[in-house]
Amino acid sequence: MRFRVLLIIFFIVGLKANAASDVDTIIIKSDNSSERIAADLDSLVNTWYVKIAIKNKPSDNPGDTIGFQIPDTVYEHRLSKINSVINLPFNNIIRNHIEVYTIRQREKFCAVLGLKDYYFPMIEDVFDSYGLPAEFKYMAVIESALNPNAVNGRSGAAGMWQFMYSTGRLYGLTINSVVDERKDPVKATHAAARYIKDLYDIYKDWVLVIAAYDCGPGNVNKAIKRSGNNKDYWKIYYNLPRETRGYIPQYIAAAYAVTYYQEHNLQPLPLNIPVATDTIMVNKDIHLAQISEVMNIPLGELQALNPQYRTGLVPGSSKPQSLTLPMNHLGDFIDLTDTIRHYKPDVYLNKVTRIADPTRSTYINTDIKGKTKLIYTVKDGDNIGFIAEWYKVGLSDLRNWNNIYRNNIRVGQKLVVYVDPSKSEYYSKINTMDLSDKHSLIGKTAPTNSQPQATTIGPGEIDGDYITYTVRKGDSIWDIVKMFDNVTTTQVLSLNNISDPSKIKVGQRLKIKKKS
Repeated sequence: MRFRVLLIIFFIVGLKANAASDVDTIIIKSDNSSERIAADLDSLVNTWYVKIAIKNKPSDNPGDTIGFQIPDTVYEHRLSKINSVINLPFNNIIRNHIEVYTIRQREKFCAVLGLKDYYFPMIEDVFDSYGLPAEFKYMAVIESALNPNAVNGRSGAAGMWQFMYSTGRLYGLTINSVVDERKDPVKATHAAARYIKDLYDIYKDWVLVIAAYDCGPGNVNKAIKRSGNNKDYWKIYYNLPRETRGYIPQYIAAAYAVTYYQEHNLQPLPLNIPVATDTIMVNKDIHLAQISEVMNIPLGELQALNPQYRTGLVPGSSKPQSLTLPMNHLGDFIDLTDTIRHYKPDVYLNKVTRIADPTRSTYINTDIKGKTKLIYTVKDGDNIGFIAEWYKVGLSDLRNWNNIYRNNIRVGQKLVVYVDPSKSEYYSKINTMDLSDKHSLIGKTAPTNSQPQATTIGPGEIDGDYITYTVRKGDSIWDIVKMFDNVTTTQVLSLNNISDPSKIKVGQRLKIKKKS
């Protein structure tokens, strides 16, 4: 679902007496934080368990609250019933965020509801051990939509709790080219709990803690100083980064939507995440693909249960590493450990395998095999939603192809777009059109090419069991691999004796094994 919002509204606070005692009106000139929710939900639907669930179970939530206006008094009453250490006021901007979850992105939010039954008990247990309010679990909803693999392409924050590199390291998380414990749900939750506890020691105010978690204590301290050392969130509101101003309304909306989803005719998406899992420590290198192939466990499932291993390699030789498996497979893994480690070690445990591969990032790449690659240069007046509509591609796909988080693009930026090759002539003209001509394309059907074109992915020659591919400008080894069926990055690098994947050159000829 494409979603863009530009609000010029009055943010009226004080619906509860002590929520913002001295603030009459706050004006939000431009609020794009609802787009953050939409982007996180787009990212979530590409995760393994969610994709499988959506594929196996079409939407059965046709009835919803669209067209039925819920009175403000009902929202206010429901919010008053939620147990919370902070006040949960209601106003128009909070209504807007609630409606993102319950109306505009309702089908995707069902995936969050499915994940909450798996992750919320763990979060509550960890937070309770630190003496933290259990309801702070809602922060994970607005940080990542409960997606352990979430990555902010702009800031580099990663994981369910969206830790920056420096903060993650500060709180004891291992982050290197092979392991990223920001994506380990349990370890990251412990780190988040310690961080939240430290923030409370600084501010002694839970609302400021939530704000500081989003933008960092440095920004909150600046806002306090600029507001005359006032420590009331609503009084420092204008001096906070714009994105953080929407964070508390998002928190309130998430708390509401998770608590009252049934009143909006929403049901959790049934996810086949194994309820019973166990963790075993391994002290020798092993690859998730080895486990998958020997034990016949889907590789996607193993990656979903162990998202901290960037390349699939569990580097137990450097220090003992945790491996999470479904409980019913644990005994077999113990029995087959030696067999698994000796299965294709030259393929899965060689030096090349240890190279971090961007294709294993949060942004799950959609199928681009057989598509024509075009380059679009961002111009004044463009936004990512318009571009997706002009090229008739999914907004989440466009973000994925270009590693864009939320909707941040800049004039002059070059975007990769993959289109139907039979209509490439039509789409290739878009980059030179003016804005009004591009807008006129919305809603129109793209015509086919004037002359049939081959649907090839690029310059290549077939020679026996191999295809010879000639590297073009803008190609990376990972782009090339995605063009072909049944090949991996490791296979291409090994076949062409390439040790450094960043060193391929325009005009270089690569051998690619044909699909058998």
